Amino acid sequence: MTTRRWIADEATGNTAALTGDHAQHLARVLRAEIGQQFDIATGTSVRRGVITAINDDRVEFTLGEEQPITPAPDLTLALAIFKFDRMEWAIEKCTELGVTRIVPIIARRTDTHLSTAAPKRRERWQRLALQASEQSRRLAPPEIAAPTRLKDLGTASALPAVRPPSPAEAPEVKIVLAESENDLHLREALTARPAALTLAIGPEGGWAPDELQWFHDNNWTAASLGDTILRAETAAIVATALALDALR
Repeated sequence: MTTRRWIADEATGNTAALTGDHAQHLARVLRAEIGQQFDIATGTSVRRGVITAINDDRVEFTLGEEQPITPAPDLTLALAIFKFDRMEWAIEKCTELGVTRIVPIIARRTDTHLSTAAPKRRERWQRLALQASEQSRRLAPPEIAAPTRLKDLGTASALPAVRPPSPAEAPEVKIVLAESENDLHLREALTARPAALTLAIGPEGGWAPDELQWFHDNNWTAASLGDTILRAETAAIVATALALDALR
Protein backbone atom coordinates (compact mmCIF):
# COMPACT_ATOMS: atom_id res chain seq x y z
CA MET A 1 0.00 0.00 0.00
CA THR A 2 1.32 3.45 -0.92
CA THR A 3 2.16 5.60 2.10
CA ARG A 4 0.69 9.09 2.05
CA ARG A 5 3.25 11.86 1.57
CA TRP A 6 3.33 15.26 3.28
CA ILE A 7 5.61 18.19 2.42
CA ALA A 8 7.13 19.53 5.61
CA ASP A 9 6.73 23.18 6.60
CA GLU A 10 9.78 22.82 8.84
CA ALA A 11 12.63 20.30 8.69
CA THR A 12 15.84 20.19 10.69
CA GLY A 13 18.11 17.17 11.03
CA ASN A 14 15.95 14.19 11.99
CA THR A 15 12.79 16.14 12.83
CA ALA A 16 10.08 17.82 10.78
CA ALA A 17 6.73 19.50 11.33
CA LEU A 18 3.54 20.57 9.63
CA THR A 19 2.14 23.88 10.85
CA GLY A 20 -1.00 26.04 10.57
CA ASP A 21 -3.84 24.89 8.31
CA HIS A 22 -1.56 22.18 6.99
CA ALA A 23 -1.30 20.61 10.45
CA GLN A 24 -4.98 21.16 11.23
CA HIS A 25 -6.01 19.10 8.21
CA LEU A 26 -3.90 16.15 9.35
CA ALA A 27 -4.84 16.47 13.02
CA ARG A 28 -8.55 17.31 12.81
CA VAL A 29 -9.81 16.11 9.44
CA LEU A 30 -7.72 12.95 9.13
CA ARG A 31 -7.60 12.41 12.91
CA ALA A 32 -3.90 11.58 13.02
CA GLU A 33 -2.50 9.75 16.01
CA ILE A 34 0.92 9.66 17.65
CA GLY A 35 2.94 6.79 16.21
CA GLN A 36 1.39 6.95 12.74
CA GLN A 37 3.86 6.82 9.85
CA PHE A 38 3.90 8.93 6.70
CA ASP A 39 6.43 9.82 4.02
CA ILE A 40 7.76 13.33 4.68
CA ALA A 41 9.28 15.39 1.87
CA THR A 42 11.83 17.92 3.11
CA GLY A 43 12.62 19.60 -0.21
CA THR A 44 15.81 17.61 -0.78
CA SER A 45 14.74 14.10 0.23
CA VAL A 46 11.81 11.94 1.30
CA ARG A 47 12.05 10.16 4.64
CA ARG A 48 9.73 7.95 6.65
CA GLY A 49 8.25 10.07 9.44
CA VAL A 50 6.64 8.98 12.70
CA ILE A 51 4.28 11.40 14.48
CA THR A 52 5.64 12.32 17.91
CA ALA A 53 3.38 15.24 18.88
CA ILE A 54 0.00 16.63 17.78
CA ASN A 55 -1.39 20.07 18.55
CA ASP A 56 -4.14 22.11 16.90
CA ASP A 57 -1.71 23.96 14.64
CA ARG A 58 1.39 21.76 14.73
CA VAL A 59 2.19 18.10 14.03
CA GLU A 60 5.75 16.94 14.70
CA PHE A 61 7.64 13.97 13.24
CA THR A 62 10.82 12.04 13.86
CA LEU A 63 12.44 11.20 10.54
CA GLY A 64 13.83 7.79 9.70
CA GLU A 65 15.14 6.09 6.59
CA GLU A 66 15.19 7.82 3.22
CA GLN A 67 12.75 6.70 0.54
CA PRO A 68 13.75 6.34 -3.14
CA ILE A 69 12.95 9.30 -5.37
CA THR A 70 13.18 9.95 -9.11
CA PRO A 71 14.78 13.24 -10.25
CA ALA A 72 12.19 15.54 -11.81
CA PRO A 73 12.64 17.20 -15.22
CA ASP A 74 13.14 20.99 -15.25
CA LEU A 75 10.00 22.45 -16.86
CA THR A 76 8.87 26.04 -16.47
CA LEU A 77 5.37 27.02 -17.54
CA ALA A 78 4.97 30.69 -18.49
CA LEU A 79 1.19 30.85 -18.23
CA ALA A 80 -0.66 33.94 -19.42
CA ILE A 81 -3.30 34.92 -16.88
CA PHE A 82 -6.88 34.02 -17.79
CA LYS A 83 -10.13 33.43 -15.87
CA PHE A 84 -9.10 32.45 -12.38
CA ASP A 85 -11.28 29.34 -11.98
CA ARG A 86 -9.88 27.84 -15.17
CA MET A 87 -6.35 28.99 -14.41
CA GLU A 88 -6.47 27.39 -10.97
CA TRP A 89 -7.56 24.12 -12.57
CA ALA A 90 -4.58 24.34 -14.94
CA ILE A 91 -2.18 25.08 -12.06
CA GLU A 92 -3.50 22.11 -10.10
CA LYS A 93 -3.28 19.64 -12.98
CA CYS A 94 0.11 20.85 -14.26
CA THR A 95 1.42 20.51 -10.71
CA GLU A 96 0.18 16.93 -10.56
CA LEU A 97 1.94 16.22 -13.85
CA GLY A 98 5.25 17.57 -12.52
CA VAL A 99 5.91 21.14 -13.71
CA THR A 100 8.88 22.72 -11.87
CA ARG A 101 7.71 26.33 -11.76
CA ILE A 102 4.84 28.47 -13.02
CA VAL A 103 5.27 32.10 -14.03
CA PRO A 104 1.92 33.93 -14.40
CA ILE A 105 2.18 36.34 -17.34
CA ILE A 106 0.24 39.57 -17.76
CA ALA A 107 -0.35 39.48 -21.50
CA ARG A 108 -1.85 42.12 -23.79
CA ARG A 109 -5.14 40.19 -23.94
CA THR A 110 -5.32 39.52 -20.19
CA ASP A 111 -8.43 41.24 -18.83
CA THR A 112 -7.52 44.35 -16.86
CA HIS A 113 -9.36 43.29 -13.71
CA LEU A 114 -7.58 39.92 -13.79
CA SER A 115 -4.13 41.47 -14.13
CA THR A 116 -4.94 43.84 -11.24
CA ALA A 117 -6.18 41.05 -8.98
CA ALA A 118 -3.51 38.49 -9.91
CA PRO A 119 -0.87 39.46 -7.28
CA LYS A 120 -3.44 38.86 -4.53
CA ARG A 121 -4.18 35.39 -5.90
CA ARG A 122 -0.58 34.19 -5.69
CA GLU A 123 -0.94 32.88 -2.13
CA ARG A 124 -4.01 30.88 -3.14
CA TRP A 125 -2.18 29.48 -6.18
CA GLN A 126 0.70 28.43 -3.92
CA ARG A 127 -1.72 26.69 -1.56
CA LEU A 128 -3.39 24.84 -4.43
CA ALA A 129 0.02 23.79 -5.74
CA LEU A 130 1.03 22.46 -2.31
CA GLN A 131 -2.15 20.40 -2.03
CA ALA A 132 -1.75 19.02 -5.55
CA SER A 133 1.93 18.23 -4.86
CA GLU A 134 1.08 16.15 -1.80
CA GLN A 135 -1.73 14.38 -3.62
CA SER A 136 0.64 13.45 -6.46
CA ARG A 137 3.52 12.54 -4.09
CA ARG A 138 5.95 15.20 -5.28
CA LEU A 139 9.17 16.05 -3.50
CA ALA A 140 8.25 19.75 -3.35
CA PRO A 141 5.58 22.04 -4.79
CA PRO A 142 6.37 24.02 -7.92
CA GLU A 143 7.55 27.58 -7.50
CA ILE A 144 4.72 30.02 -8.26
CA ALA A 145 6.40 33.25 -9.34
CA ALA A 146 4.94 36.71 -8.91
CA PRO A 147 2.83 37.80 -11.90
CA THR A 148 5.06 39.53 -14.44
CA ARG A 149 4.69 41.27 -17.78
CA LEU A 150 5.94 39.54 -20.90
CA LYS A 151 8.81 41.98 -21.48
CA ASP A 152 10.19 41.02 -18.05
CA LEU A 153 9.95 37.27 -18.64
CA GLY A 154 13.62 36.92 -19.49
CA THR A 155 14.86 38.57 -16.29
CA ALA A 156 16.58 36.54 -13.57
CA SER A 157 13.75 37.20 -11.11
CA ALA A 158 11.16 35.74 -13.48
CA LEU A 159 13.14 32.80 -14.83
CA PRO A 160 15.92 31.62 -12.50
CA ALA A 161 19.10 30.19 -13.96
CA VAL A 162 18.93 26.50 -14.79
CA ARG A 163 21.54 23.89 -14.05
CA PRO A 164 24.23 23.31 -16.71
CA PRO A 165 23.29 20.59 -19.21
CA SER A 166 24.87 17.16 -18.97
CA PRO A 167 26.72 15.76 -22.02
CA ALA A 168 23.55 13.84 -22.98
CA GLU A 169 21.35 16.92 -22.91
CA ALA A 170 20.76 19.83 -25.27
CA PRO A 171 20.91 23.38 -23.84
CA GLU A 172 17.83 25.10 -22.45
CA VAL A 173 14.91 25.31 -24.89
CA LYS A 174 12.18 27.96 -24.93
CA ILE A 175 8.96 27.27 -26.86
CA VAL A 176 5.92 29.51 -27.30
CA LEU A 177 2.68 27.86 -28.33
CA ALA A 178 1.12 29.82 -31.16
CA GLU A 179 -2.09 29.04 -33.03
CA SER A 180 -0.63 30.70 -36.14
CA GLU A 181 2.28 28.25 -36.29
CA ASN A 182 1.35 25.77 -39.01
CA ASP A 183 4.70 24.13 -39.76
CA LEU A 184 6.03 22.91 -36.41
CA HIS A 185 4.20 20.73 -33.91
CA LEU A 186 5.26 20.71 -30.26
CA ARG A 187 6.26 17.04 -30.51
CA GLU A 188 8.63 17.88 -33.36
CA ALA A 189 10.13 20.79 -31.41
CA LEU A 190 11.02 18.42 -28.56
CA THR A 191 13.18 15.94 -30.45
CA ALA A 192 16.30 16.90 -28.44
CA ARG A 193 16.34 16.30 -24.69
CA PRO A 194 17.12 19.72 -23.19
CA ALA A 195 18.57 20.42 -19.76
CA ALA A 196 15.56 22.64 -19.11
CA LEU A 197 12.47 23.68 -21.00
CA THR A 198 10.23 26.74 -20.79
CA LEU A 199 6.78 26.64 -22.38
CA ALA A 200 4.75 29.82 -22.91
CA ILE A 201 0.96 29.41 -23.06
CA GLY A 202 -1.12 32.38 -24.23
CA PRO A 203 -4.35 33.83 -22.79
CA GLU A 204 -7.88 33.45 -24.14
CA GLY A 205 -7.69 34.86 -27.65
CA GLY A 206 -4.03 33.94 -28.00
CA TRP A 207 -0.87 36.03 -28.09
CA ALA A 208 -1.06 39.45 -29.77
CA PRO A 209 1.08 39.95 -32.92
CA ASP A 210 3.58 42.19 -31.13
CA GLU A 211 3.99 39.55 -28.40
CA LEU A 212 4.73 36.87 -30.97
CA GLN A 213 7.31 39.23 -32.46
CA TRP A 214 8.84 39.65 -28.98
CA PHE A 215 9.18 35.87 -28.65
CA HIS A 216 10.80 35.70 -32.10
CA ASP A 217 13.23 38.49 -31.28
CA ASN A 218 14.21 36.74 -28.03
CA ASN A 219 15.00 33.39 -29.69
CA TRP A 220 11.89 31.43 -28.71
CA THR A 221 10.72 28.62 -30.99
CA ALA A 222 7.07 28.84 -32.07
CA ALA A 223 5.11 25.58 -32.17
CA SER A 224 1.50 24.44 -32.12
CA LEU A 225 -0.56 21.63 -30.65
CA GLY A 226 -2.20 20.84 -33.96
CA ASP A 227 -5.13 22.07 -36.01
CA THR A 228 -7.70 22.31 -33.22
CA ILE A 229 -7.99 25.44 -31.06
CA LEU A 230 -7.82 24.50 -27.38
CA ARG A 231 -8.86 26.48 -24.33
CA ALA A 232 -5.92 27.98 -22.48
CA GLU A 233 -6.19 25.55 -19.57
CA THR A 234 -6.46 22.55 -21.92
CA ALA A 235 -3.44 23.72 -23.91
CA ALA A 236 -1.41 24.12 -20.71
CA ILE A 237 -2.17 20.59 -19.54
CA VAL A 238 -1.63 18.92 -22.92
CA ALA A 239 1.62 20.81 -23.54
CA THR A 240 2.91 20.01 -20.05
CA ALA A 241 2.18 16.30 -20.51
CA LEU A 242 3.89 16.20 -23.91
CA ALA A 243 6.91 18.15 -22.66
CA LEU A 244 7.45 16.04 -19.56
CA ASP A 245 7.21 12.87 -21.60
CA ALA A 246 9.96 14.24 -23.87
CA LEU A 247 12.14 15.30 -20.93
CA ARG A 248 12.03 11.97 -19.09
